[in-house]
Amino acid sequence: MKKVFYLNTCDTCRKILAQFDLTDWELREIKKQPITKEELTEMHKLTKSYEALFSKKSTQIKLRDLDVKSLGEKDFKELLLDHYTFLKRPVFMTDKDIFVGNDKNNVEALRTFFGVSE
Repeated sequence: MKKVFYLNTCDTCRKILAQFDLTDWELREIKKQPITKEELTEMHKLTKSYEALFSKKSTQIKLRDLDVKSLGEKDFKELLLDHYTFLKRPVFMTDKDIFVGNDKNNVEALRTFFGVSE
């Protein structure tokens, strides 16, 4: 299994995806096709944390008046399943590896994984 979860309206996601040959990867646009409970469970097995998958930049945090510091793993799981913008993206996932988000270290790890140099 090789999947990429991304948001089509996110320039950063598109920029990162464009760097790699994703011919044999399943591309999942999370607004049109939200992540399933099973997929979230698979992601959690690899990250060992729902918080690691949670985007603290989601506009829904302010709209829902959420205090992120007071949230627990169960809350993160429920929110991730409730609204697509809570997923830190993009997420590249294989049976053994997961790369979550767009921070510099993650993108570097992806380049190494794909064997791509800058």
